[in-house]
Order: sequence, then structure tokens, then C-alpha cells
Amino acid sequence: MADQNDAHILIVDDDERIRGLLQKFLSRNGYWVSAARDAAHARRLLAGLEFDLIVLDVMMPGEDGLSLTRSLRETLETPILLLTAKGEASDRITGLEAGADDYLPKPFEPKELLLRINAILRRVPKAEPDRDVPKTLQLGAIRYDLSRGELWNGSMLIRLTATESALMKIFSACPHEPVSRNQLVSDLGRDDGQAQERAVDVQITRLRRKIETDPKQPRYLQTVRGSGYMLAPD
Repeated sequence: MADQNDAHILIVDDDERIRGLLQKFLSRNGYWVSAARDAAHARRLLAGLEFDLIVLDVMMPGEDGLSLTRSLRETLETPILLLTAKGEASDRITGLEAGADDYLPKPFEPKELLLRINAILRRVPKAEPDRDVPKTLQLGAIRYDLSRGELWNGSMLIRLTATESALMKIFSACPHEPVSRNQLVSDLGRDDGQAQERAVDVQITRLRRKIETDPKQPRYLQTVRGSGYMLAPD
């Protein structure tokens, strides 16, 4: 993960005024910022540059932010923060299911955007030096390398979003012990509230698809009634 003072952020918004304001604000706060006016422009930038985080407007002409998020998630694990004019919880959940790490309804205070960005970047696992004997957890055919924060299926690396990586780190720190939804909300740096607990449920569902043979009947990332969720490695 890049430190805050050299993290590169891509802003994707069709509103030129908002693009300019966010670019100036984030630059003043120590970030390196690029901006794109639409999904096609964003794809061109992403083809040639690496970014630490993407701030993406949902409502854009042409390919919208949700469609772009789904498409990027097929090959890219860069954290995505969605900006949406829609305040309904169902729309936010749709964004998370598409692969976003967080969302922020418009209108918003730039300071809140900065706090969300900082929280997401803190969740991205930091690279650690190689160890002679890496510690791993076995989840059937899936292997989780604790020292690197990586999930493997045989020789294939499974792509994890920043939030999924953070969840694996939380669960692997206390295997076979339940972690409450409220604690997960807190550990992920989110605000309290039922909507955020529902958002955590969505992230758990996404993570199960990458771990479980049958995500609807989870063996390794279990729901513990009344207590939350628990990682149960072999």
C-alpha cells in the first residue's frame, strides 16, 4: 500500500466542477490525483497507470459507475469508493454487491470524503518481508497466507478487494472465535448503524463466493447465530 503522501487517486465524474474541486482538495491533502470525465476516459487511464484508489460517480452518461465497477472487478482489486446521488439503502447495497469498497451519497462534505479515503487505504494490506516459514490457514482447497495477506487456490492467487482483505485479516487473527457484526463495522472503520451492518453482510457474502465450495451452505466462514461470523479453518 502507498503511504498517504504518495497515494495516487483516480476521480471519475462527468461534472467538470466536481472533478476540479475534488482534485484541488485531495491534492492539498497530500494525494496525487488524476481525473477522468467518463468510463471510457477512466479505462484509458487505468490501462497505462496504477492507482491506489478510485473515486467513482455512479450516475454518468454512457457506461454508469455500477457497470464500470463490475467490469473492473473482473481483473482489478484497486479499492473503489462510489459517489451516488441516491440515498436509498438498496442502491448503496447494489454498489457494494457490484464490488465497491464503500459509498458516499451526494451531497457530501469534502472532509468526509477524505476520512473515507483514509479509512479505505488503511484497510489495504501492507506488504511484509518474506518469512522463512509463512503461516497459513487451510480452508479446504483454499490457502490463506497470513504473512502476505494472500488467498490462494493451488497456484492461483484469488483477487481480494481492500475490504475482503481486511475481513480475512480480522478473522484469521482469531480463528474459531465469533466476531460480532458490530465489531466488524468498527474494525472496518465504518460508522455504526444497521445500514453498515447490512453492508458488512454483503461483503461477507462476496468473500464466501471466493472461499466456499457452496457459499449458501458455508463451511469455513460460518454464521454464528446471535454472535456474528467465524472463520473455521481445517
